[in-house]
Amino acid sequence: MSIITIHRKFLNQTILFLLLLCLFSPLQAQEPVSFSLSKAFQQPKYETRAVWITVLGNLDWPETYALSPTSIAQQKKEICKQLDEFKAANFNTILMQTRIRGDVIYPSDIEPFSDALTGTCGKNPGYDPLAFVIEECHKRGMECHAWVVAVPLGSDKHIKNQGKTSIARKKPSICMHYRGFWYLNPGHPEAKEYLFSIVKEMVTRYDLDGVNFDYIRYPDGRTRIPDQSTFRKYGKGRSLAQWRRDNITEMVRYIYKGIKEIKPYIKVGSSPLGKYKDTNRYPSRGWNAYHTVFQDARSWLKEGIHDIVCPMVYFREENFYPFVLDWQENCNGRTVVPGLGVYFLEEANWPLSDIEQQIYFTRSAGVPGQAYFRARFLLKNCSGVFDVIKRDAYPYPALVQPMKWQDSIPPTHPANLTVRKENGKITVSWNASYDHSARSAKDTGIRYHVYASTTEPVNTDLPQNLIATNLRDTCYVTDAEQGKKLYFAVTAVDCYGNESRSPQDNGQPEGSQSVTNSHLLSVKEIPEARYLIVTDAYGRELLKQPYQRKLDISSLEEGAYTLKFTDAKGMLLEKEPFVKVE
Repeated sequence: MSIITIHRKFLNQTILFLLLLCLFSPLQAQEPVSFSLSKAFQQPKYETRAVWITVLGNLDWPETYALSPTSIAQQKKEICKQLDEFKAANFNTILMQTRIRGDVIYPSDIEPFSDALTGTCGKNPGYDPLAFVIEECHKRGMECHAWVVAVPLGSDKHIKNQGKTSIARKKPSICMHYRGFWYLNPGHPEAKEYLFSIVKEMVTRYDLDGVNFDYIRYPDGRTRIPDQSTFRKYGKGRSLAQWRRDNITEMVRYIYKGIKEIKPYIKVGSSPLGKYKDTNRYPSRGWNAYHTVFQDARSWLKEGIHDIVCPMVYFREENFYPFVLDWQENCNGRTVVPGLGVYFLEEANWPLSDIEQQIYFTRSAGVPGQAYFRARFLLKNCSGVFDVIKRDAYPYPALVQPMKWQDSIPPTHPANLTVRKENGKITVSWNASYDHSARSAKDTGIRYHVYASTTEPVNTDLPQNLIATNLRDTCYVTDAEQGKKLYFAVTAVDCYGNESRSPQDNGQPEGSQSVTNSHLLSVKEIPEARYLIVTDAYGRELLKQPYQRKLDISSLEEGAYTLKFTDAKGMLLEKEPFVKVE
């Protein structure tokens, strides 16, 4: 479909967006909301595209119980097929349900296996599903986030099936029973410690990219929730409502800090209710996160104890647009990825235009992504929604946003890019890059993006030039097209999402740097710099001297290096890759 066709198709929707942006703007004077017709349909290079895969009740996966080698293989095949389809549609993030209701999909020392895997609670499926899903996501260049249901533990029947393995039986003092269901009691100090022990097990054992908390809130009910005894003990003069909000916030804070001490690059976030509370654009009085379930997610963003938030904005029209804008305006630089309720296409007969409008509205408003609840409704292509996403919304790959609040220094740029054509195949290879934030030379966390274009130099700002993302290897093989000449570029990306800057950006050839007679390196001017440090590809310091505009590198062997600029206290200011040639 041409861009002209798309513009005509959504012209009326675009006019609606303009009206909505004006309608939902605060009445007080402010900067006008910018809107570009072409921008609404232009795919950005950075955009989180996520989907929830539900294990609870086998809703999305698996269809087959793992009871034999054959059925194990079938269960694996089912998830691979889903991942293949999402990869083909240029999704880049999988939110995999990992903790369901006090049970999990990996061999845990704390909680039992989910019955969704085998039909029997606690039964080992004969393989590690979480490890398998993470590996398969990474093969496809997609991130895998553990979707963790935090507070609910399940119904009375579910707890009975878990038996002695249930936390409600092992430690009922940190749990509460309400309307036939069991929950962790957020007001008990040990509840957050227990939940963190599970999350710690996940992030320590597995190569996860993120953790997404669901139901990290109180159950609906307000005054009827049976937590009066813990309130009397721990309330400390606060109102009941504020105490409950503080309990959930402390749980978030405690776990966020604990995860960051183990692996600071893991994205930590949650999926709060889509309506934080009333806005001055649209009231939606009554049911919202702040008052109904004591979930103060805006304060988590403000405090910096969230990296990403996926609010469940499973609503339409005036119940969607103003609340999405509210999240984005209060994100504190963190990533907001609204959850879209595609299940309503089937369960409530929403028109497809609702989801189309929501995708293009979020993009035009500068919201950096979309998430979809849930996988089955996309893969069933309800009302043609998956076709629209693949064809119109996500025609090219996109990269997830870097966590610059955590780390903003990119890795060294790949050097010695080579391209070889043989037997109908093109092999692109390069030297490994170095990540300054890695704890060791072996644990670099480096991945690579490959770009291709019919023109040179390759423009790495254009998403249509992305042909492979998040590669773990230092080579890439693709088919050679008859009579078509391709040029390639490769960038390195660290575990925080920072992408290396090509020497082309400074007017230099790919993989090279300005070198005078191969022994004197021309150094750019940085007034605050006090020292120059040269490191090799493994980060080992080879040279250190006071800052000057020419650096003698005659003692270095031929190869790729990094020049670092530091201030008087030794703090890194900037770094540049360079190559010494004889």
